Amino acid sequence: MRADITMNINLIASFVIAICGNALFISKNASAQAGTDANAWPTKPIRMVVPFTPGGSTDILARAIGQKLTEAWGQPVVIDNVPGAGGSLGADKVAKSPADGYTVLMGHIGTLAVNPSLYPKLPYDPVRSFEPVALVAKVPNVLVVHPGVAAKTVKELVALAKAKPGHLSYGSGGNGSAANLAGEYLKQQTGTSMLHIPYRGAVPAVTDLAGGQIQLVFTGGLAVMPFVKSGQLRALAVSSTQRMASLPDVPTMIESGYKGFEADQWYGVVVPKGTPAAVVSKLNQQINAALSSPELKTRLTNEGAVATPTTPQAFGQYIATEIARWRPVIQAGRVTAD
Repeated sequence: MRADITMNINLIASFVIAICGNALFISKNASAQAGTDANAWPTKPIRMVVPFTPGGSTDILARAIGQKLTEAWGQPVVIDNVPGAGGSLGADKVAKSPADGYTVLMGHIGTLAVNPSLYPKLPYDPVRSFEPVALVAKVPNVLVVHPGVAAKTVKELVALAKAKPGHLSYGSGGNGSAANLAGEYLKQQTGTSMLHIPYRGAVPAVTDLAGGQIQLVFTGGLAVMPFVKSGQLRALAVSSTQRMASLPDVPTMIESGYKGFEADQWYGVVVPKGTPAAVVSKLNQQINAALSSPELKTRLTNEGAVATPTTPQAFGQYIATEIARWRPVIQAGRVTAD
């Protein structure tokens, strides 16, 4: 009897040891496999979601970066345009995608910093739903006026606006657009009152400005550059902390006497929360390498953009700072989304 008990105990012990050994082997194997997958990534096409229609700045930047990543890794980066709700539909689609690095979002100031204050029931959280990867580019807004406006500097424009509150009108690409926010920020920082005229896009707003229907626009350089170069519009200042290479004679708002003024549009890549750190790092390094190439730098400059390579951590902090920057502007200006 005692021998039988001893034998059974030995059999049970051997069985337990075997199970534990197999579990340890499987665990180690799974960990090794996960590490191998992250190191080998990408092994299939990557989908880059652009939360706007084709042809806009976000789409242009996504295709430029996607081409460079395709060249570097030999895996195609497929652009997927998912417009709607100020970019929220596309951003939410990425937030709910598998966290494997094969679905990424080319986000921008709207989807990642402004929308939380514009949409009370936003289906995603810019901070909690994503892993920041890389800040790609900043696009300084350019403050332009019709030549008929009696102001050649920002201070002269402000004096004119204060002399006739509500008389000057500024156009934008629509309620809640980047140009709308830049205009509200300008009003709040200068203590002026101006009438907002929303359009369905920046192009018609700038066209009406050139025609004299409105007095000013504060929007991305790409939309206004041809009009400034031709003399149809007068550029008074840029929203960036440094002058634009394409407009070297135009001062910044800070140089114009408004300390701390910064209201750039910006674009950056994020991935679903929980994406492996090794994949995030690999994406960041390759995007930064692309941004440092002379070819892409020139292309961005021609688009009125400035390449801004940085770390994932720094980009995450920047997103949080921008959310905090624009919330009071939106609230004080009672800005709503179209």
